[in-house]
Amino acid sequence: MDFSSIVILLFGSTFGLILRIFVQNNFKKSIGFDIKNTTIVNFLSSFFLGILVSYDFTNNEILVLFYSGFLGCFSTFSSFIYQLFNLSKNRKFLRLVFHYIEAIIFSFFFFYLGYLVIHFFKWQ
Repeated sequence: MDFSSIVILLFGSTFGLILRIFVQNNFKKSIGFDIKNTTIVNFLSSFFLGILVSYDFTNNEILVLFYSGFLGCFSTFSSFIYQLFNLSKNRKFLRLVFHYIEAIIFSFFFFYLGYLVIHFFKWQ
């Protein structure tokens, strides 16, 4: 990885982190089965990923900026795993199963929605 790729990665990750903190601090509502704001971030991240995949970029700098940098810091997979761990530790197994299924299904739904939105506008 050359110096320009590192700078692009740092720029994308900084923007992703700032946006994640903004969303987590400004959307204080719980939804579903006691889901925290990190789930909202994961849904948005999945939506953005669907949009980016539908564009099918071949430019390596754009891939580093958005896929690795921005989405790598914006999405919160480790927080999702931590939430599952806490539910397991507190022996709330039914909530754990519902939270897991809900997060996976809705994340896939938002990914596909982002993908379809771009394809819809490409065909117009």
